[in-house]
Amino acid sequence: MARFIAQIIIAGTQVVGRAFARALKQEMAASQEAARRLGNSRARSQQIGNLKMGLSLEEAKQILNVSNITREEIKKQYDFLFKNNEREKGGTFYIQSKIVRAKERLEHELDQSEAKEQQTEETSKS
Repeated sequence: MARFIAQIIIAGTQVVGRAFARALKQEMAASQEAARRLGNSRARSQQIGNLKMGLSLEEAKQILNVSNITREEIKKQYDFLFKNNEREKGGTFYIQSKIVRAKERLEHELDQSEAKEQQTEETSKS
């Protein structure tokens, strides 16, 4: 009787051990896949910006009709589009809000790139 109980305990331990090992392997594979999907740090910062702003960088460029992201170009296009989409001129609040969000998203991207450049300059001076 004790022998059977010992065999049951050993068999149960082996099953649990194998299941744990399999789960650990699956978890490691999933984390490696997630890390691979995130890609480099630039892609990661863009993804974070997309989540924060609710708008991708490409969408923001299309909305403001800019190809080069400079503060002057963003301001020029923002002012033009915002004024032309006022309610008095037949525009809508929805379109104006999209224009504002696009401007914020592009400015966020500029701020990120400027901070990165500043950090690079500081490390190169050291």
